[in-house]
Amino acid sequence: MQYQVIDVFTDNLFSGNPAGVCLLENRLPDETLQHIATENNLSETAFLVKQDGYYDLRWFTPAMEIDLCGHATLASAFVLFEDAEKAADLIHFKTMSGMMAATVDRETDVYYLDFPARPVVTCPVYTTFAQALGVTPVATYKAVDFLVLVENEDALKSIHPDFAMLKQIKEEAGLDNDSFGVIVTAKGEDCDFVSRFFAPNLGIPEDPVTGRAHCSLIPYWSKRLGKRTMTARQLSKRGGVIYCEDCGERVKIGGKAVRYLKGDVCL
Repeated sequence: MQYQVIDVFTDNLFSGNPAGVCLLENRLPDETLQHIATENNLSETAFLVKQDGYYDLRWFTPAMEIDLCGHATLASAFVLFEDAEKAADLIHFKTMSGMMAATVDRETDVYYLDFPARPVVTCPVYTTFAQALGVTPVATYKAVDFLVLVENEDALKSIHPDFAMLKQIKEEAGLDNDSFGVIVTAKGEDCDFVSRFFAPNLGIPEDPVTGRAHCSLIPYWSKRLGKRTMTARQLSKRGGVIYCEDCGERVKIGGKAVRYLKGDVCL
């Protein structure tokens, strides 16, 4: 089975977010896919099977399958546009979250994803957030993931989460599953907005750059800033740049990518 690792939302190796991409000739049992993702130990591994006119796409963390992942989808688009679909200008994916599309601007080498928007609504400011993050939230919202607004970029950079405590938000909020993360965000100093993403319940303490978080961040900041197109940064240790556009019920999430590894998984 062909396997690649792509650094996404960056054009420099060893930055951005690395994603595993496995091109399958046929579907494999879920247990096998989970074993591969756990063995890879990246935040997400994407599995692709070519169908008639689209690719079946699934995403697995080291702990479980998830319903939406941006950076592993962008990594998949990079692999296909660079290798299997060199002549294509549009690729469709069938996923747990519906049909999605990817395009590439070959002049700028930016890959764009067409994803569903996930607007947030106000929710309680749970005490777990301040205790686990070490900063006082300005406001707290929720869609699939929580979105925590902090005062400024310095406050965001200062966060050193207590991940064991952060897991307790599940109990305080009365959630019945682990398929959620915590987005922390602030207005940017040299870009429109900045963020970090924590998902210890998903087996991802801090994700380097998170496409799915921007399904909520883009509509939130678009309304707050009065802008449809924006540039964002994720302030993890590896860091990354995301090109954003609010399209109403959909969002465009763009970024560059670079190949780190290409090989085979031997089953």
